[in-house]
Amino acid sequence: MILDTLVQAAQSRVATDKITMPDQAMAQMALDTPIREGFLFEQALGAPGMSFIAEVKKASPSKGMISFDYPYLDIAQDYQLAGAAAISVLTEPTQFLGSDTHLRDIAAHVALPILRKDFTIDAYQIYQARVLGASAVLLICSILGDAQLKEYLRLADSLGLSCLVETHSAQEVERAVEAGARVIGVNNRDLSSFAVDTSLSAGLRSLVPEDVLFVWESGVTSPTQAAEAVRARADVVLVGEYLMRAQDRRAALRELRSAALDEMATPMGQQSLCPAVKICGISRGEDLPVLNSCLPEYVGFVFAPHSRRHVELSTAAHLRCGLDPRILTVGVFVDAPVSQIVAAVQSDAISIVQLHGQESESYVAGLREVLPGVPVINAHPIVDGDSFAEALSVNGDYLLFDGPEPGSGQAMDWSLLDDIRHYPDLPGFFLAGGLNVDNLSSAMNLGVYCVDVSSGVETGGVKDPAKVQQFISAVRAVHHPRRPS
Repeated sequence: MILDTLVQAAQSRVATDKITMPDQAMAQMALDTPIREGFLFEQALGAPGMSFIAEVKKASPSKGMISFDYPYLDIAQDYQLAGAAAISVLTEPTQFLGSDTHLRDIAAHVALPILRKDFTIDAYQIYQARVLGASAVLLICSILGDAQLKEYLRLADSLGLSCLVETHSAQEVERAVEAGARVIGVNNRDLSSFAVDTSLSAGLRSLVPEDVLFVWESGVTSPTQAAEAVRARADVVLVGEYLMRAQDRRAALRELRSAALDEMATPMGQQSLCPAVKICGISRGEDLPVLNSCLPEYVGFVFAPHSRRHVELSTAAHLRCGLDPRILTVGVFVDAPVSQIVAAVQSDAISIVQLHGQESESYVAGLREVLPGVPVINAHPIVDGDSFAEALSVNGDYLLFDGPEPGSGQAMDWSLLDDIRHYPDLPGFFLAGGLNVDNLSSAMNLGVYCVDVSSGVETGGVKDPAKVQQFISAVRAVHHPRRPS
């Protein structure tokens, strides 16, 4: 079997490495390597929403050569720019044509946590991963006994490394849980035949405790399958070949992330998920540190010229560069020329359009024609039952319900949304207007997909970092029980 061959190759490689660098010397080198506190791999994967581990892989036993030129640094940097939570780097050299050098170089040039993807059969490799710059190692249940699994988890913990414990059956999931794994993956690819069956992850998800991160490994080859992973309540998707073969790796990863968010906005996708958070009206570089720390799903730039939060496109583009790539940016427009919206999207300042004026159906249709695939949020001030009914008639990817005077911080009468219960198939909606930590619980009880706040996290007309942090923490503390603290 291929797996047996890979294990034997790993054993041979470790024996050779130990001649060059004996066990004790490698262990001492690992201990001398500064440990990054806080298990960064788990922190990154535990961010709200669906997280993606993007894989850097030259070849595989089942698919042969995937990337002939293999610019691995460029690939890793593309993943970082497209919002990957972490990067998986193949270091297995015989079948996957990986190299320790690839991992070392990527760790030196990319800020994301890195998983060393290899066949770990000796404690030596865990010390080695620490020295190479990895933040996590792969432990495969099918090639490790219970005692080894527990030993390697303890050793990795002592070195500040996380472990992705890979399973393929109910028995292996139970072993991983018993061993104390904090990140458990189900590989949909059979390591003997290399056939893929995504029903495996879906079927085993319920065996993984809610406070353990669940990783869907292999089998995501389209945005549709990213949505399938959301429906299966995966926390993380590990995807490699699909991205490696894409002509535009950044666009491919962004499409997967968008598909996951779209699915989370559906009634089925909202089950067991906290609302997303949008912090709107960002206009200053001083706002960025707290946003990058708290990671709201969305940040909004207001391009409406008469708003006190108005930003020029050049400013928004500059701020976008300073934001964590995992945060999606929304451009807020009021009856703007389509050419202005196109320029904002093409500049990469925004990836989602929010319409806050009197834009007609034909306007939206024309916008979709020139910007295919760019999500559109249709915003509507709700002042009475008629305005609610009118909002439901507009064709948008998302609806946003706002107060009677958008941008004023004035809340709507939320009882006007009571009729939502008559629309069980209505996609999730954004709720804006007067939100703050004091009324947040009532707002979330409406079944909202995303809470959208601006003035509620401001002091003196500018974003207050303490209020931003408090608001986001309040959302996630109440409605996101399965993420590790």
